[in-house]
Amino acid sequence: MANVSNAFQTFIREAPEQQQIWMDTVERLGQASKLDPKTEELAYIAVLAAVRMHGGIPFHVKHAKELGATRDEIISTVLVGLPAVGNTVIEVLPAALKAFDDE
Repeated sequence: MANVSNAFQTFIREAPEQQQIWMDTVERLGQASKLDPKTEELAYIAVLAAVRMHGGIPFHVKHAKELGATRDEIISTVLVGLPAVGNTVIEVLPAALKAFDDE
């Protein structure tokens, strides 16, 4: 749980029924995806960066790394939204690289 955001930990603790429903939905969406797990995780990181959801970055970067993502792929993933949303995505870059580099 170290890489899980405080907000999500609070969600787990304070609303366990809703959190379980949410996780069931997330799991089913993952099963329906036609992307391989690493690509799915990288795409999710790109979305998190674009919508400025810094809290989820450490957890998902660690997961992407476990799935074989490289540091350069993490950088490219965070920056892929640069043309669409501008420098908003670079705000996530430090957190993403810290999460990747932490052992």
